[in-house]
Parts: sequence; structure tokens; C-alpha cells
Amino acid sequence: MKSSLALPVLAVIVMALAGCGGSKPRPSKPGGYTPGRGSSGGVYRSADGGSRRSGIDDDVSRPQSSRYRDNSDSVPDGPPPDISKLVEPVPKVEPRALYGNKSPYSVLGQTYTVLPNANGYVERGIASFYGNKFHGYKTSSLEEYDMYQFSAAHKTLPLPSYARVTNLENGRSVVVRINDRGPFHDNRLIDLSYAAAVKIGVYPKGTGLVEVRAITPGEPLQDLPPPPPPAIAASTGLPTGAPRPGIYLQVGAFADNANAERVAQQLRSANFAPVQVVDAQINGRSVRRVRVGPLSDVDSADEVTARIQDMGLPRPQVAVD
Repeated sequence: MKSSLALPVLAVIVMALAGCGGSKPRPSKPGGYTPGRGSSGGVYRSADGGSRRSGIDDDVSRPQSSRYRDNSDSVPDGPPPDISKLVEPVPKVEPRALYGNKSPYSVLGQTYTVLPNANGYVERGIASFYGNKFHGYKTSSLEEYDMYQFSAAHKTLPLPSYARVTNLENGRSVVVRINDRGPFHDNRLIDLSYAAAVKIGVYPKGTGLVEVRAITPGEPLQDLPPPPPPAIAASTGLPTGAPRPGIYLQVGAFADNANAERVAQQLRSANFAPVQVVDAQINGRSVRRVRVGPLSDVDSADEVTARIQDMGLPRPQVAVD
């Protein structure tokens, strides 16, 4: 199954993501630490779990390659936790975390800008999850990661934030508190805690197509727009009649139609299919989006992404429609 390799590291440790060492950071002002929780498509292996770890020596100044006790991520042995006994977080007004909100910040050659607030944020994409390797270690906000709580990591939402995450295939939802950065794997939108992944059915598959909708503290959850209808009934596993979500890779958005058609022809000549050129509005401007898809699954999206980048084209963005 797919996992994400979480890296709740600080500003100086960003070098460790490229294989370099680092010294203990000394922030010059609050928020001076740069988050750097990375992610990749590793494989979960069974490991001795336990509900909590004690005596962890979490030295955030150490390079990522030697910071964690385990080399590979994993999930606890035995059946998953009894989700009915776990309580979802109640969104509340909290000050921005002193750490993990530096903006902009760079990880693995990509630069990210933290949103000023979470109001109105809604996005669809691919969710992954992380577990045993990072349990008990510090997140990017310097809180302790507990895989048995409903939490998550996101690249640009402020820390902390709250969101409702809905599995678009089965309709299951969970409210999570976002207190970590990542996932820094191509094509991933959000990294769920192990418990959150179990609740909405991303575990044990490893990835899932989700909608992430930010929650404003004080807003009654019943006032949120209803979750999108599932493609598969959670109770029976049978199709519901709702359209299945599709994965598309957007290779570019062009104001000039000739540029859009040129890129589309490059993709068709390389035997990518189907290739779409569709009209869209971005900030009041008309653009032509070049997309490949729908793709059958997450593995296919990852493979096609790599092939597109090998052509020298920009890294495509995932869209789930």
C-alpha cells in the first residue's frame, strides 16, 4: 500500500532533505522555522505498534536520514483501532502556531506560500497517510504527532486549521486538525493521520480521492455544504449511481490558444490519451487548460506525471472531477 514519508523538520533541516546535514536551528523571530515534512510512495510494512511511544529522542537538528528510529513507515500490528471510540476535534479559534507557518518556504526544490487564512478553502485531490515511523515525533508546528488522533498535514493551510475530509468514492468524512506540513510527494494533496485514514477508508488502500473543505471555527458543522455524493455506498461497497471521480493531470493553462494546442499536440504525439483542451476562467481571465485524463487510478497518475516531466514539460497538477 502507498504511504507518505513524513518529515516534520525545521528551516535549517531543509538541507537534510537533499542529503545534507544540519545544525540546531536558532530562530531569529517567532515563525522562523521552515516546515519540511516530506513524502514519497513507500510501502507500509507491519511493525510493532502500541498506542504511544515513550522515551523518544527527537532531535530536530539531526538530518532526516538519522532522525527517526525506524527507516520505513508502518502501521501497528493487528486490527485497526475502534474508530467509534475516537472523538473528532471540535474546531475552535486558536492562535497561529509559532512554528510551521513561515512563508514562503521551500522543500525539495519547490516553493510554497502559506495561505493567510483557511476561509473558503475547498480542493479535491489525492490523500495519503502516515503512521508508525512518525508517531511521537514533532510535527512542523512542534506538536507531538499522534497517529491515533484525527489530524493531518497540508502544504499551504495555516497551522493549526480544521477541515472536513471526504472520501469521494465512499462518502465517508472526518474532521481533522491540520498541524503539520506535507505531503511533499508529487500529486498528493493531504496526508492523513492513521486514524483519519481508517475512518474514511483510505486505509488499508493507502491513497484515496478526497475533498478537503476548510472549517471556520464557530461555524456549525451542519451549516457546511453537504459532502459530495459517494460513487460507492460505504455500507455495501456497491455503485450508487453517482459518477465516479476521475483523476486528471493539468499540464498547463494558457492565455494563448496556439500555445495550448502546441502542448496538447506534444502530448498526443507521445501517445498520451485522452488529451483535452478545455476553456476555463481564472481570476476573471479566459484560459485554455491542457489536461490528460481521466486516468484509472493513483498509480497511473504517478506514472504519467513522471513521463510528462521527462519530456521537459512542467510538473502537472492533479485535478479530481
